[in-house]
Order: sequence, then structure tokens, then C-alpha cells
Amino acid sequence: MTQSEEAGPTEWVAREEVGVGPWEGEWPADERYDPELLANGDRRNVVDPYRYWRREAIVSDVDSRRHPFHVAIENFQHDHNIGTVVRTANAFAAAAVHIVGRRRWNRRGAMVTDRYQHLLHHEDVNGLLTFAAAEGLAVVAVDNTPGSQPVETAELPRECVLLFGQEGPGLSAEAQKTASLVVSIAQFGTTRSINAGVAAGIVMHAWVRQHADLAKAW
Repeated sequence: MTQSEEAGPTEWVAREEVGVGPWEGEWPADERYDPELLANGDRRNVVDPYRYWRREAIVSDVDSRRHPFHVAIENFQHDHNIGTVVRTANAFAAAAVHIVGRRRWNRRGAMVTDRYQHLLHHEDVNGLLTFAAAEGLAVVAVDNTPGSQPVETAELPRECVLLFGQEGPGLSAEAQKTASLVVSIAQFGTTRSINAGVAAGIVMHAWVRQHADLAKAW
């Protein structure tokens, strides 16, 4: 076997700096633009149409076209997947992310997207259910349990809360019992379940495929 001619890890070239530098030319008069970003450049993790915009302006614009699905995840043992769930919910323009249980969570995985995503907290599942009932949202629980419907073929409600359990124990019995629909993700290997953050992304994308206007995607 001959040694590969490709560059190894110690030879990889560092990626170019993310974002854009200071604004060139006359500054725009639009109040959505942030003078500090115009002067110093914008290195944030945002899509190009939002470059140089104030955070409040970005949130307001996303609010005008958010999707009517919410995402909720139980957090009774400091689940480390919540950051990933928040980041994915932001990418799919979810209406809000609900943290059920402990208020504190590891924000590193969110990659600062939590600054642009509405986050709500509920002490327990009953608090989430009360919110869902008041807003007219169906609760769709996600877990590989007997009687669940495959998410690949299930019809997801347009206005709903997608409820995920924490890594390991999965959804609490209370959450499964009170959900209007329980869906599962088809698996073909040896593991009983997949990472909660990955599962959330799969189900959110299933909702997008059924209900989102793909012509409005970036």
C-alpha cells in the first residue's frame, strides 16, 4: 500500500475567515443596519442577506415568516443536545423552542443561534401542554415506542409542537400519554435509538417537506 499524496491533518490550510469585512463605500441609510458592524465587519453566523443587520432587525424579519411548528425538548438531566436542537430549529424557522424541566442548558451547540430564536421554559410537561392547548397546537411526541406511527408516512399537523425526550431515557411516560400523535423514525441497525439532536432534525425536516414553501428557502 502506497502512502497517500493527500495533505494530512498537520498540513491542512486554515479556513478563510467567516463573514465580511467593513462596508465599502457609502453606508446605507436603512435603520436595520448596525453602524458598528458596518465599520468593523460582520463575522457572525448568519446568512448573507442579514449581513450588517442589527440583531433585533434580523429577529423581526424572521418573525414575519416563521413556520407554525414549535419544538420542545425535555431537560430533566441537563441534556447536552439542546444546543443542537435550537440551532436546527433556527435553520428551519421554528416558531419557538420550549425547554421542559431544568431552565439551564449547554448553549455551546447552538452556535449563537439562540440569539435569533424564541425560547420558552416550562417547569414540567403540564406547563407545555397548557401552552399548547391555549395556542391550539397539537402535540406530536417523537419516540420509538409500540403503537407509534412512522414519521416517514405520518401526516404531521401544520400547527403543532414536536416534543422530544432527553438522551437515554427518551420521552417521559407523561409526555407519551398526553400527546395527540406519537411518531417514530425508521431505523435499520442495532441501536435502540438515535441521538436526540439528530432525531429532532429529522422530524423537523419531515414537517418542512410536508408544509413549508420551499421557494422561500435561502
